[in-house]
Amino acid sequence: MSSPLFPEPPPAVPPTPLSEVDRMIDELWEKRAEWPAVGVGARIRLLERCIEETLACADAWVADACRAKGIPEGSPQAGEEWLGGPVTTIRNMRLLVEALRHGGARPAPDTRRLESGQLVARVFPASTLDKLMMGGVSAEVWIEPGKEASQGRIYREKAAGQPIEGKVSLVLGAGNVASIGPMDALYKLFAEDEVVILKTNPVNAYLGPHIERAMSPLVAEGVFRVVHGGAEVGSHIVQHPKVATIHMTGSDRTHDAIVWGPNAEEQKRRKAEKRPLVDKPISSELGAVTPVLVVPGPWNDGDIDFQARHVASMVANNASFNCNAAKVLVVAKGWEHKDRFLDAVKKQLGRMTPRKAYYPGAQDRYRGFLDRYPRAEKLSEQTQDVVPWTIIPGVPATKGEYALTQEAFCGVLAIVELEAHDAPSFLAEAVPFANDTMWGSLSCIVLCHPTTEKAHQREVDRALGDLRYGGIGFNAWAGVIYGLVVTSWGAFPGHPLEDIQSGRGVVHNAYLFDHPQKSIVRAPFRMRPTPLWFSDHKTQAATARALMKMEASPGYARLPALVAAAMRG
Repeated sequence: MSSPLFPEPPPAVPPTPLSEVDRMIDELWEKRAEWPAVGVGARIRLLERCIEETLACADAWVADACRAKGIPEGSPQAGEEWLGGPVTTIRNMRLLVEALRHGGARPAPDTRRLESGQLVARVFPASTLDKLMMGGVSAEVWIEPGKEASQGRIYREKAAGQPIEGKVSLVLGAGNVASIGPMDALYKLFAEDEVVILKTNPVNAYLGPHIERAMSPLVAEGVFRVVHGGAEVGSHIVQHPKVATIHMTGSDRTHDAIVWGPNAEEQKRRKAEKRPLVDKPISSELGAVTPVLVVPGPWNDGDIDFQARHVASMVANNASFNCNAAKVLVVAKGWEHKDRFLDAVKKQLGRMTPRKAYYPGAQDRYRGFLDRYPRAEKLSEQTQDVVPWTIIPGVPATKGEYALTQEAFCGVLAIVELEAHDAPSFLAEAVPFANDTMWGSLSCIVLCHPTTEKAHQREVDRALGDLRYGGIGFNAWAGVIYGLVVTSWGAFPGHPLEDIQSGRGVVHNAYLFDHPQKSIVRAPFRMRPTPLWFSDHKTQAATARALMKMEASPGYARLPALVAAAMRG
């Protein structure tokens, strides 16, 4: 397949002068104590106006994102930028409105208690419309063991007359997905009562004007500001005495440079002394090497084809520059359909359109994998602009293995075969492998045939309970957990600052649970029409546009247009 001719990206954005940064922080500082006192009704009106402004700038937002990522205007692939940008942002705003209408404690559709005593709240579907839009998909938030499913701490405390201390928070935006920065800011503002200065990532700083337009009511309110720049601007804000907290999405290396110092020697010394360079509270989402655990079962040809497309889409979405992209495919060596499935994955991935390697360092990271795995199979042409989809067969399931501990952040999929032949033996091996050998705890995926699940329900349930990941997709890509927003998004709790891995804390969490441990999204093993997150969805852009209108103003009258677009996918 020949490499496409990519459009020119938007012009680079100059860094914000430090004097201007200081002025903005001073403005936020003046507003920090007023924001917690803003009532629920006023907050709802602000969010509703933000939804209107996001709708108004959505076309320009998506057009710039497509140009930057080499996506032809009007192509189905543009749907990724609708979904990862304004659609999810609007959904987040609307769900916060729903939470606020219930005083920060919107009732979950159902809550159950496991035999262990741990509480699990079902958060999707919450309505008949949810069921019609995503038939068969469900989601639940697991509460930390020993904790109650309490919600909306700040609203609960304010209702009880307890004062809330106003703070200025720095949000360090991600460079890969357009909705991350604004949604992280929304969480700080509406779940934690902190005013926000968002520093964009230089990779997608072109989004700045669109984010400012989308959130212009909050800008006018004086509680949100956007700045641009690299390490100098970021370091200046991190160290600023008026900035009280930090949230970042990025890499563990960037996190450690901020918290422990810019070089390895200083980091090692400070970690040993437990003396961080920055002593402000810092929450973070830092990626992972995401595994896909393929449970052996009686898959037919249609099952194999569907799930091969599914896995290929988990790799190809956003050119694989996702923290939840599939990176390691884990199969049972003794599964009778293993070779047919792996061949199908290779075939489907090879059919995926080559994508522009827009994220800096992709070629170097890719070269690092090729150097270590000479058996790697390129499935498309490599050019200066394209990192080809690549399969790495025969990766050992050993602790410290490069492909299991280094996040590729490019189109690489490693294959690991465990010594197992059926569902019980596979799950007994796969869960500790994922927990203890794979790097990170952000997300993982389990693919399991319904017949297998029914026959081995206890083993499957135990596996889902034992997996130490913040997000688990059961027959669903982990990106769905990100996009649903009612689910929590972040690492499994427990990483110390000295070994941060996938980070600390959560965002999204639209039910505002105080103590979420992890979220699980379940989907049917086979779905029709084609799931919107599949990269080969023929009408992804048109369907995403229709979905945006539905998210902004849900109603049955909008359903026919959405269904009509989806059915053509």
